[in-house]
Order: sequence, then structure tokens, then C-alpha cells
Amino acid sequence: MELDTDVPMEDAHEEVTHTKGAALLSKKVDANTSLINQLDQWIEKLSRCEPLLETDVKRLCEMAIDVLQFEENVQPVQVPVTICGDVHGQFHDLMELFKIGGPCPDTNYLFMGDYVDRGYYSVETVLYLVCMKVRYPNRITILRGNHESRQITQVYGFYDECLRKYGSAAVWKLFTDLFDYFPNHRVGGQ
Repeated sequence: MELDTDVPMEDAHEEVTHTKGAALLSKKVDANTSLINQLDQWIEKLSRCEPLLETDVKRLCEMAIDVLQFEENVQPVQVPVTICGDVHGQFHDLMELFKIGGPCPDTNYLFMGDYVDRGYYSVETVLYLVCMKVRYPNRITILRGNHESRQITQVYGFYDECLRKYGSAAVWKLFTDLFDYFPNHRVGGQ
């Protein structure tokens, strides 16, 4: 980088600092673009009802925790909002909800919990919702239902589905740790 030699010394320091800040901002924008591209690829894959690799599940859960840890347990939801009830692993019903309700980010969604258990596609269902939450954090709200718990998932099928699809309980543990960050309540706006 070349400095303007006609600039007074105190302004030269400011120019260097500004340039460093711009470089850092550029790196952050590049990282965000890369992150958005990765999320869009995962959403596309999941929309075909294809599960993610275990390493991708881990990364997605970490990203979701980064988003969810700053949300209050009770906070407002932007209205108008499309409210969706228990999905219970019915992935194709979830896709129909998005088709009828409208695409994100054009539509605000509030999911009331109970994403897993009972249905055959609980893994894909919760992965899709978590991916959408990370991609559109101000448009997708996901609450914790009674099925987003360690005990219930061991009884009603999510634990077994994770074992069947991933060969170990590692992914189940990633999800149940993530569920601890899901908020319990939301309040509608005006």
C-alpha cells in the first residue's frame, strides 16, 4: 500500500488504520458470502430430503448456537407471521408449509416445536429448519417443544433414526445439545 506523502503524519496513521479496517471488513464480507453460499447449498440439498454429512451437521449446530445464544427466552416476533405447529419428522409436510406460506425471507415463520420423532424424516426436518434459522435469523423463529429433549427423543424414535442414518449417537448428541438453546416462548408484535 502506498501512502500519500502530502498527508500530514497524524492523518497518515488514520489512513493506515482506515485501510486495515477496510481490509478486515472485506474479509468479513467474504466470510459472510462464503457462509451464505454454504447455507444455500445445504438448504438446496435438504430440500431434496438428503441428510447432511456428520461434519456439516456439527458445523451447522455450532452456527445455530452462535445465533440462538443471543436470543432471549421470550422475545417479540415480527408480524405478520405464519405459525406452524407440530411437524414430527413429516418433511414433505414441512415443504408444503413453506410452499403455501410463501418463501423465506418474504414470509416470517414461527415454528412451535416438536420437529422430531414419529416421522421418518426427523433428521432432515430439523436440519432444514435449523439451516433456515441460521440463514434467515430474523424471519424464522423456532421454539422448543416437548419433543426437543433427550428423554423424549430416546422413546419416540429420533435417537434411533440418528443411529440408523449416521451409525452412532454423535449426531443425536449434537442435536440435543442444540435443543437446549431453543427458546421456549415468543410474543407477537403489534
